[in-house]
Amino acid sequence: MTDTTWTDTTCADMTCTDVIWIAIGHIDDIPRRGARCVTTPKGRIAVFRTADDAVFALEDRCPHKGGPLSVGIVHGHFVTCPLHNWNIGLDSGLAQGADEGQARAMPVRNEGGALFLALDAPPQPAVAAE
Repeated sequence: MTDTTWTDTTCADMTCTDVIWIAIGHIDDIPRRGARCVTTPKGRIAVFRTADDAVFALEDRCPHKGGPLSVGIVHGHFVTCPLHNWNIGLDSGLAQGADEGQARAMPVRNEGGALFLALDAPPQPAVAAE
């Protein structure tokens, strides 16, 4: 790949945020119903691929006792923590059922099989257009 990072800027409520997209590999690097980890300035991130080739990214830490979600069982759009069988939604990081808690979810882009993970830069005040 030649382009490994780029930046998007989004603005809301008089605050702009730069989103830095970093290349993290190819979808074929992740087995269907499996995960691979990447280390970022935000910590260890598990990148999941579902049976229908959807890709999600979560902090690799169960909200219950900190188990490694990357070694859990992927089913549908959920992962089951290997320590205590908590089910975590891959799209939101939310614990399912009676369990409460949330793993941090991060945006992922699939650009023709190339995967990019979003890292937020610090918010900046919005500047009025001239």
